[in-house]
Amino acid sequence: MESTPVKTNISFMTSEAFRQHWQGHRQLTRRVIEVFPEDKLFTFSIGGMRPFAALVMEMLHMAAPGLRGIVTREWQPYEEVKKAHPTPETKEELLKMWDRATAQIDSLWPHITEERFQEVEKLFGMWEGPVRWGLLYFVDNEIHHRAQGYVYLRALGIEPPAFWDRPA
Repeated sequence: MESTPVKTNISFMTSEAFRQHWQGHRQLTRRVIEVFPEDKLFTFSIGGMRPFAALVMEMLHMAAPGLRGIVTREWQPYEEVKKAHPTPETKEELLKMWDRATAQIDSLWPHITEERFQEVEKLFGMWEGPVRWGLLYFVDNEIHHRAQGYVYLRALGIEPPAFWDRPA
């Protein structure tokens, strides 16, 4: 039995659904930060990987600054973003940075047009591809580094939050 493709204007996912999907991942990552022992957050590592706070900072350096670049078409080089936003000294400060970035994402998101997702952009002046690719990279990078945090938590004898427990 052959099937004939049906052409429609229905997308796989709306822009708003993607924002909610990303924010669901961000909520889960925030819970990982919350359960991490403060004395290990900035120092504990396995196999030469960076401490979880450093991984969180990489996520923070990409998310809101990346979205700002997508919206404004003005990019600060990634190394400058890192210098402008150094790693805080406490978990509380790190969570505040996380929450500010989350609010910035929600504030910037409505300014991305459907056409913009298809446009090619050189993110942070380094990585070139369609805007949708860049956004997917931000989410993929967060999932990857959150998984490292899960490994750290398990090595410390701490049960991490359920990876599937996030809004649909």
